[in-house]
Amino acid sequence: MNDAEQNSADDAVDRVLRGAETRAGLTRFGIETAEALMSPDSAGDAASDTDGEQYDREARAGLRRVGGLSTELEDVTEVEYRQLRLENVVLIGVYAQGSQEEAENSMRELAALAETAGARVLDGVLQRRPHPDPSTYLGRGKVDELRHIVASLGADTVVADTELAPSQRRALEDVIKVKVIDRTAVILDIFSQHAKSREGKAQVELAQLEYLLPRLRGWGESMSRQAGGQVGGAGAGMGSRGPGETKIELDRRRIHSRMAKLRRQIAGMKPAREAKRANRRRNAVPSVAIAGYTNAGKSSILNRITGAGVLVENALFATLDATVRRNTTADGRVYTIADTVGFVRNLPHQLVEAFRSTLEEVGDSDLIVHVVDAAHPDPAGQIATVRDVIGEVGARDIPELVVFNKADLVTPEDRLVLRGLEPRAIFASARTGEGIPEVLDAIGRMMPDPAVEIDLLVPYDRGDIVSTLHETGRVLSIEYDEEGTRVCALASPELAGQLEEFAAAKTVPAEA
Repeated sequence: MNDAEQNSADDAVDRVLRGAETRAGLTRFGIETAEALMSPDSAGDAASDTDGEQYDREARAGLRRVGGLSTELEDVTEVEYRQLRLENVVLIGVYAQGSQEEAENSMRELAALAETAGARVLDGVLQRRPHPDPSTYLGRGKVDELRHIVASLGADTVVADTELAPSQRRALEDVIKVKVIDRTAVILDIFSQHAKSREGKAQVELAQLEYLLPRLRGWGESMSRQAGGQVGGAGAGMGSRGPGETKIELDRRRIHSRMAKLRRQIAGMKPAREAKRANRRRNAVPSVAIAGYTNAGKSSILNRITGAGVLVENALFATLDATVRRNTTADGRVYTIADTVGFVRNLPHQLVEAFRSTLEEVGDSDLIVHVVDAAHPDPAGQIATVRDVIGEVGARDIPELVVFNKADLVTPEDRLVLRGLEPRAIFASARTGEGIPEVLDAIGRMMPDPAVEIDLLVPYDRGDIVSTLHETGRVLSIEYDEEGTRVCALASPELAGQLEEFAAAKTVPAEA
């Protein structure tokens, strides 16, 4: 395609996306671009000098899907197994009366998910009705209109904003004649592209199989028996008698076997994680977990604080594997800070279960830094979604520090609105460095103090003890006299027991 043709195609797409038409409860959904995937100038976080060399981003960009080569296949089975290329998709959704704004935000997010997965969004359809149609999701008349939209735009995939029942997906495909998938399938596809570690790949595969199992279906001979009975096995010779087993039943059995193997593999990786955490607990090292909505800037915050060089990309679910780094407070206390997988509204239950080992970093932390995208149109919805998932992993009682990232992109009026949502939140920008010192200061204040107050007289030749107290405890006072260093500090019960021989006064519990 030459430049003129490309510009003409882009203009046509922009015209379709910007246009909004409402009639008889049907909305032709209009967006300029996916809300979560902003231009490089406005995204900003990836431009920070603290993000390191970002070699992983170059490797990931080399696997991008390409435009053009659009399929013109009529048979949906051929579309499902075609070569990897950029897909042209149309989005569909259903909303009840009074929830149109929320539905449009959800559709914008679905468009961002589709773009991250490697698709080009051509158009979207929102229908107002009390409940999705149990057979075809949209009403039958609207499904017919959708078929004409898909045919006129040359789309080869339709993506639904909610999870579809297998029967709904099959009925839609029978009418529209192109592939139909749902929000869960798109998220799983993104996870499969971005998983990098051995554990992450196993978790994604397990979630995909759990999603696929109730949606298995046969094509052609897939529904036939592998070995027929006396009537069906005519001409097959000896050994062909018996009821046999259909290929779809064989597939189910193989999937169950593979899922069991993956669960054993993931469980086998748990001792290594527990050993690392036990080592941190034994050394009384507090842990901080960075949690938040996807693309809120969690990895950018971690890079700005620690210079970790974690992959930063203006895409949803760019980071899947937990990254743990060491950091120190202003008074010298050592703690670990972990970047975790992002959350999204309607996060598939399979992913919450499969990534429970990764989310353990949140559940086992002493403090959660909840990063929120201040420039997002629905920050309150993001906060509620993240807190729901935090509750699912049993971390609701852990202290929380809310940080509104991308503060350089919001106006003073927007800050007032956000302050009303979370009065104690800190405004920060991983791109400019604004608010980062306040975040570090708040982490130091909110981290739990060790539980035992000790008073020690340490000989001058045991300076390592004073250094350990500075790193793993909290030194309240320090004096120097003829006999040694007099240290009053807060320490863990384990460390206090090890240092009893140096006690200058009776060890007492710290006041609550």
